[in-house]
Amino acid sequence: MAFLEKQSPGRVLLDDTVALTALIEASQNLQSHTVSLLRPGKWTQTVIKRYSDFDMLNSSLLVSGVSLPLPPKKLLGNMDREFIAERQRGLQVYLDFITQHHILATCQLVKKFLDTNNYSANYTEIALQQVSMFFRSDPKWEVVEPLKDIGWRIRKKYFLIKNKEQPKERQVLSWVDLGPDKFLSDKDLQSTMKLLPSLTNPYIYPVTFANTSELSALVIRMFNEKGTLRDLICKVKPKEAFMRKYCIPKKIQGLELQQIRTYGRQILEVLRFLHEKGFPYGHLHASNIVIEDNTCKVLDIENSLLGLPSYYRPYITQFRKINTTESIDVYSFGHLLYEMTYGRPPDAVPVDQYPAVTYTSVVSVLQSILSTDACKTGMPTVAQLLQTPLFSDVLLFHSEKLQFKIPTKLRDALKTAKECMEKRLQEEQKTHRRLTRAQSHHGSEEEKRRRKILARKVENTVTDSGTPSRTRAHRHGLGHTVTDSGTPSRTRAHRHGLGHTVTDSGTPSRTRAHRHGLGTSLVLPTTSGLVFCHYLFCNYFI
Repeated sequence: MAFLEKQSPGRVLLDDTVALTALIEASQNLQSHTVSLLRPGKWTQTVIKRYSDFDMLNSSLLVSGVSLPLPPKKLLGNMDREFIAERQRGLQVYLDFITQHHILATCQLVKKFLDTNNYSANYTEIALQQVSMFFRSDPKWEVVEPLKDIGWRIRKKYFLIKNKEQPKERQVLSWVDLGPDKFLSDKDLQSTMKLLPSLTNPYIYPVTFANTSELSALVIRMFNEKGTLRDLICKVKPKEAFMRKYCIPKKIQGLELQQIRTYGRQILEVLRFLHEKGFPYGHLHASNIVIEDNTCKVLDIENSLLGLPSYYRPYITQFRKINTTESIDVYSFGHLLYEMTYGRPPDAVPVDQYPAVTYTSVVSVLQSILSTDACKTGMPTVAQLLQTPLFSDVLLFHSEKLQFKIPTKLRDALKTAKECMEKRLQEEQKTHRRLTRAQSHHGSEEEKRRRKILARKVENTVTDSGTPSRTRAHRHGLGHTVTDSGTPSRTRAHRHGLGHTVTDSGTPSRTRAHRHGLGTSLVLPTTSGLVFCHYLFCNYFI
């Protein structure tokens, strides 16, 4: 694909659905805060943030309408030690809130604040460059306007476009980076994407054009002026930013029972159709559905091909029983059914208590998918849901012939890719369980007492002159000594590559211990209000 620029092959494909958690390690009297960033599986970096940085982030997030718990400013007494400690606790509460909020946690503002290295790119500009190259290769298209931030994915951008031969029609072009679940070969991906415009199903929104490069994809569809099902439920304008529309919608309204039954049956028919074709989906939610003439049409069926993780990935990783593409679709259908019924997503999952509603048949289906028992022991299949009283007697009227011919070779490639997706999910679920156990252990009273005792022992190893005394590690030659100039001398651990050295700039060089994840140290000038941090990697995070 010449029109999509070939990018650097060594780039790591990040899973942007993975929540970033942050811990404030220390506070200094210059209002600096050291924020340690943790991804499930590894420590990534330490960043320095002042209160003014938090305040700027908070101002940017106000567009969401969410009441954010940022500690207030204080002009007098803000150098007091007790106040600094209290503010640190308040900022930790603030970080926990935004990193646990399903929409805020996935927005680029929060990701960039915590992980500047990976989220500083201007994806709108990158997308514009790629789209411009496409237009040069096919000049019949023209951009009408960018649809800024209408979606939740950081690396997916939308543009309203028109065909010069049909200037009154508006279509929407989406450009997206390939994701970490892309397991098809480039050739098979290209072939499968080219099949999408030929797909015929009354409940799948048609694709006008689709193509890919090695690291990105471009898809064109007709633009629906009424927006998505979620726009309908929240009564918002389709072109508004995702965060503004959906964080705290001002008006919400669930659907009537007949609409729930009809739309639910149509959606289940789509899922059955795709599963029978061996085509993975996994991206069902209210923003991926449009309504035309009382008919549901599913969007973005290409997402799994492109390796994009599910919108509900942070929930799915918590439950080991949701470990296949069909179970992901069923679980996502449960979320969608809840939202169609109550006008909003569930506050938390599992859901064992439901608001009062006259639709008892709906609640029974929701319980079979979203309850604690269902999430732990398993949920129904798509075929079983179609047999429930809620959907079994819904009449469908369509004369359109179902068509989606996938060559046998591509079917085999899709099957292998689906198995790889499921395997990655299962590995991520195992990591989540290990991390949960580690966090539980770290927060236990016994572990807190152990850390206090260890901290006192460390303090006792420092002499009155400020020079570290020799501890057991040093006596065995595994630590370091300090010369009169303050420079660490190389001991047995360093000579064997198990320690660390510090450059004149204060930056630690990586030695064998660091390369094997055994620890790292960083010395920063105390005059700038920064701190000395030492991290030791724990087996729970490997």
